Amino acid sequence: MASDLETKAKEAFIDDHFELALDLYSQAIELKLKNAELYADRAQANIKLNNLPEAVADANKAIELDPSFSKAYLRKATACVKLEEYQTAKGALEIGAALAPGESRFSELIKECEERIAEEAGDLPKHTLEEVMTNVVPAKEVEPDKDLPDPVTVAPLPKPTHRHEFYQKPEEVVVTIFAKGIPCDCVSVDYGEQILSVAINVPGKDAYCFQPRLFGKIIPDKCKYDVLSTKIEIRLAKAEPIQWASLEFSREVAVPQRVDVSSVTANQRPVYPSSKPKRVDWDKLEAEVKKEVH
Repeated sequence: MASDLETKAKEAFIDDHFELALDLYSQAIELKLKNAELYADRAQANIKLNNLPEAVADANKAIELDPSFSKAYLRKATACVKLEEYQTAKGALEIGAALAPGESRFSELIKECEERIAEEAGDLPKHTLEEVMTNVVPAKEVEPDKDLPDPVTVAPLPKPTHRHEFYQKPEEVVVTIFAKGIPCDCVSVDYGEQILSVAINVPGKDAYCFQPRLFGKIIPDKCKYDVLSTKIEIRLAKAEPIQWASLEFSREVAVPQRVDVSSVTANQRPVYPSSKPKRVDWDKLEAEVKKEVH
């Protein structure tokens, strides 16, 4: 059954039916939870739909299941490049290049990430990644059949099962996910330059995923989390001491003000801004970025 769903998902993807492909991959994953290929393929569908944090989460899961799977690192890097997470993308590409030394896409994208990183540091003039991403010949996904298979019933995506809140200090943001009695080995947390990926997979229960693009950049190596009896507490180290107007990124939010750390005393209570999730319009975001570049 899972193999049939996978075949139909690949065919839907080739015919540019990305929403259908995503749903079919999700159904296949429910039947084969330990299949890295399925997660990597669903990551590609999410990339096509601009579900970029979800694509990173799927790629991370594929890497967790099979650390030697080079395609998973390419999927992660592709999503991170679109999120302008160039350091994270470069790290994934370097691992993928070591696993697949004959694959030219890794070296080409590493070079572009290095140029973008230098650009952010003010060392290079601006130019876009679109040219390289367009000129790179994509890997062959699967041989298409003549016709798309008969429509199948699409399972609805699971609703979030755990509430989350956050508060912040000048140097960190603390995210709390209220989940009781979760075993430590069922929790996976991954950090990027400006992305958080949380997955809770308890056998017999619906999987929980939370993958926001964060309001500001963080320092992944200094981030940490604790699984407690009633909650999961995640501490995100801010890259800059600025006030986050929300947990999730939005171009509509005004530029934050830098916090004067020296003026904040230890006895001051942390600020609790609204933590209601906001949907990011990635199509609008991509159009705005292209307009700025041109």
